Amino acid sequence: MVHAATTEAPDALAYFDGDDETKARGLFQLVREDGTPIDEDALGRVDRTLARRMFYAMLRIRVIDARMMALQRQGRIGFYGEALGQEAAIVGSALASAPEDWIVPALREAGVGLTRGMPLDVYLAQIFGNAEDLSKGRQLPCHPCDRDHHYVVMSSCVSTQVPHAVGIAMAMKIAGDRGKVCFGFMGDGGTSEPDFHVALNFAGVTRAPCVLICQNNQWAISTPGSLQTAAETIALKGLGYGVESLRADGNDVLAVHAAVDRAAAKARRGDGPTFIELVTYRVSAHSSSDDPSRYRDESVTEVWRHQKDPLHRLEALMVRRGWLASDEREALTAQLEAEVRAAIARADHVPLPPLASLFDDVYEQPGWLQREQLAELEAAPRAKSPHQH
Repeated sequence: MVHAATTEAPDALAYFDGDDETKARGLFQLVREDGTPIDEDALGRVDRTLARRMFYAMLRIRVIDARMMALQRQGRIGFYGEALGQEAAIVGSALASAPEDWIVPALREAGVGLTRGMPLDVYLAQIFGNAEDLSKGRQLPCHPCDRDHHYVVMSSCVSTQVPHAVGIAMAMKIAGDRGKVCFGFMGDGGTSEPDFHVALNFAGVTRAPCVLICQNNQWAISTPGSLQTAAETIALKGLGYGVESLRADGNDVLAVHAAVDRAAAKARRGDGPTFIELVTYRVSAHSSSDDPSRYRDESVTEVWRHQKDPLHRLEALMVRRGWLASDEREALTAQLEAEVRAAIARADHVPLPPLASLFDDVYEQPGWLQREQLAELEAAPRAKSPHQH
């Protein structure tokens, strides 16, 4: 049978009308890689203000990350894990949250905290481990926390934070805090950890008001997705626990925002949790300690770095709609670069935490052993960092 060609516009939002398995196997998108919309009607609720907020937040993360990686290479900070190429997943999720919501991040979600209002100086204090760091310089860099904006410190132990997110959501429900949501993040490798399965089971059974988000960047350090799981998609893993599972293009910030916003609204109504797989790619190394060229085909990375760049995709859409001038990105980048450099200069002039603070928070009052250890530490010779003022 020969079918006549149709000019009917696609209905991108029809994705959400599919059955559970269709949604978990599918891929929700609103904007193509070249910045053209898939469904104009579906973009009707996206206005210039929201698009510009998204673009600014994504560009800011990229500028901050680039500067932090440069500082690490200069020996001025010890470690860094950037989110290059994953900014859409971060910002789209962040802007779907409300101020009263809680965020439980994994490694690459510092941008969620920054987008929600975490001060850059607070973030840099933790990266530098200086005297203004809330954790007194004791944590590995990339572990900021911000109580004022409900951003919980990241856990280095993969996926241990996922039960924490579900637990926070369960506590909200028990306390009667209707309308609040807890967002919990993980990577693709995290879905192979026991904590993930425990968390999904509790979320499904208790119908906790949480949105659990997996940034599937296709690499668990050096382990590719093909060796990570035999599941057709990561989203399918949530169905066995009775949790609605969605799958969206993680490099399409508008699709991310729409999917996460829908899941958050569902949780606020008291209709239970959602698990969302955001398909993206880790363009950079796992961290400043990693060399991905030793274990993956970097020609694939180059395609994601350029052709699939989430920032370029949004920029192309905005320029086409007249929401962004063609040369505006360059000027905005320079402005952000100046702001980040000024914040780094401020952090550079903050001293290290007092040596004696190393023994704080062990006991209410230091015992004889702590006093003896402190005396030995203070007497030991120490070299001054060449970057310390």
